Amino acid sequence: EHGIQISMDGKGRYLDNIFAERLWRSVKYEEVYLKAYETVREAREGIDDYMGFYNNERPHQALGYRTPAQMYHEALDQLSETAAADSPNLAPFLSN
Repeated sequence: EHGIQISMDGKGRYLDNIFAERLWRSVKYEEVYLKAYETVREAREGIDDYMGFYNNERPHQALGYRTPAQMYHEALDQLSETAAADSPNLAPFLSN
């Protein structure tokens, strides 16, 4: 009635949440459990700092020991190159 669909590929499909579960495992074991925050503010600040570290500094084995930020920027560069090759008139608008 409201157009809502189940996000899973199939009943009990484990791959749907594996990436989010892996992220939160890292957050808990590498940050939260080590810090034992005393206030919500401390937790927010600590987790915010950790997420910056996780995305910009921490190499990931599954990403060939690159960071998520490096992967993101590489993908953007590839998209820009492809778009520029396919539509040369857009090249000035695609550069960083």
